[in-house]
Amino acid sequence: MLYFGRDVLIPITLAFILSFVIAPFVRALRHVGLGQTTSVCTGVLLVTVSLLGIGAVIVQQVGAMGASLPRYQDTITSKLEALDELTRGTLGSLGGPAGQLIEHFTSDSADGAQAVLQNDGSIKTPVLVEIHEPALKPFQLLGKIVAQVWPPLETAGIVFVVLIFVLLEHESLRDRFIRLAGGGDLRATTIAVNDAGERLSRFFISQFLVNLATGLAVWLGLALLGVGQALLWGTMTAVLRFIPYVGVWMAAFCATLLAAAVDPGWSLALMTLGLFLAVEIIVAQTIEPKLYGHTTGLSPLSVVVSAIFWSWIWGPVGLVLSTPLTLCLVVAGRYIRALKVLEIMFGELPALTLPQNFYQRALSGDAHEIVTSAKRYMQHKSLAEYCDGVLLPALHLAHFDLKDNSITPVEREKVASSVIAVIEALSGAQKWWKRRKHASVLGGGIGRQLRERRISDSGEWQGSFDVPPGSLVLSIALGTQYGELATEILVRILREQKIDARSSSLDELEQVPPPGASPELVAIVVLVSVDPLNDCDKMTATLARFREQVPHAKQFALLLPSPFENPDLKTCVFPSADHVARSYDDVLQHCQLAMKGGAK
Repeated sequence: MLYFGRDVLIPITLAFILSFVIAPFVRALRHVGLGQTTSVCTGVLLVTVSLLGIGAVIVQQVGAMGASLPRYQDTITSKLEALDELTRGTLGSLGGPAGQLIEHFTSDSADGAQAVLQNDGSIKTPVLVEIHEPALKPFQLLGKIVAQVWPPLETAGIVFVVLIFVLLEHESLRDRFIRLAGGGDLRATTIAVNDAGERLSRFFISQFLVNLATGLAVWLGLALLGVGQALLWGTMTAVLRFIPYVGVWMAAFCATLLAAAVDPGWSLALMTLGLFLAVEIIVAQTIEPKLYGHTTGLSPLSVVVSAIFWSWIWGPVGLVLSTPLTLCLVVAGRYIRALKVLEIMFGELPALTLPQNFYQRALSGDAHEIVTSAKRYMQHKSLAEYCDGVLLPALHLAHFDLKDNSITPVEREKVASSVIAVIEALSGAQKWWKRRKHASVLGGGIGRQLRERRISDSGEWQGSFDVPPGSLVLSIALGTQYGELATEILVRILREQKIDARSSSLDELEQVPPPGASPELVAIVVLVSVDPLNDCDKMTATLARFREQVPHAKQFALLLPSPFENPDLKTCVFPSADHVARSYDDVLQHCQLAMKGGAK
């Protein structure tokens, strides 16, 4: 339907796209006090005059360039001959229009005809015969011109007529679309329509300003270099840059060819190409990302794919319209559930969340990619924030599958080894790429293995008790062995901040402090629970017990429930605790404050 109806659909689509560009200007005129019809006619007239001005500049510049080309014929001929010799005749053997053009410049045909020796010894010069078509009559010439000019004029006329009516009935069309798309949910449909309109308006206005600035920069640069028709190439750059990826290089190729024809050497051509390259790099890498790099919401691959598809369906016009048309599809997929696949395929938002991505990579055993992603995340975040936002939710996802027995032993091994590698790499312990014997089960096996490795490096109880009073933080896991892993992560977060933290499970710890340590060494006791609803009574009893054993130490309760279950923790109240934390970052900050207060 898109292909066979292109003669009708292309003008209508162009009109609707232009309406997004002109609509802000029309609204501004209406705010000034002009009527709806006057504002619309003024906006359309302004666009018409601008396009006619651009067309006049291009026609005038092309005419001037055509008149000056014969002067450059010798330079073109010499350079083509040099290139033909350099390519060992390959250039001269080209067929088609390119080969005919090269042969025209490089052939040494004489002005007159060659003499022919007859059998009787006489010399006879053949008579040259030229075939001329009869001169066209005025009406025939007029008809030929009209036949060539009429199709684009017809398309332009339809575009502007439809554009006027679209702008005049802008509010009515919006209401009709809302009724058609989702009259039952006016709020969601209104948000979708407004989002699409704002995104398209911002994108086109930003793109117009960027392309205009790029054209001006190319014009001024080529004028300073002395390239002929610099205004033409600047205008072509501004216009062709609406075609993604290839438009600017089409203008660069033409301008470089002219520079090569003007200058006997190659310096002017190289400087011309270098100017386009420098301007495009600056604009594409610095200006565009800041102006509308994330305005469209399209992934780079989707822009390329959409350009190929729409250019195949609608030709050059489809290439220009590919980005806004795909943007409309992505916005529709964002708000219409049946079209959600379009946002996932073409949108810039990640298809998987960071925890899902972590767990997926862990199932594949790709610890290296997880570490790389984590270090990129931690360029702007702390280790505690990474564990809160990525690592712990990913472990909950793995824990769900483990409880349901929905992963195979091989997958368990991959997840366990990946988690160990990532935690050790991020906490500055053993390098992640060194091979070790990994845990065979997910949960307690990982936590105890990580703790045993620290014990092997630092001794029993993860270090000596010959430390200043009030310098230890005891992290104790409640409940399941999965809590031991969460406790070990907390210890490594605290140690990364130079806090002497040590871990244990409640079943292993008979008293606080452990044998061989004086009570004065302990500054903070942190009880960690990954299932607070079931551990509530045990948490209350343990807090009361430790309050008697180490009354001077602060007691923190760290609750780390699954973020995917949204448990109601209002019943989990611990009045005897000095602080109840619900994230690693929260407990880290309170530990730092408590340690500083104890030091004072």
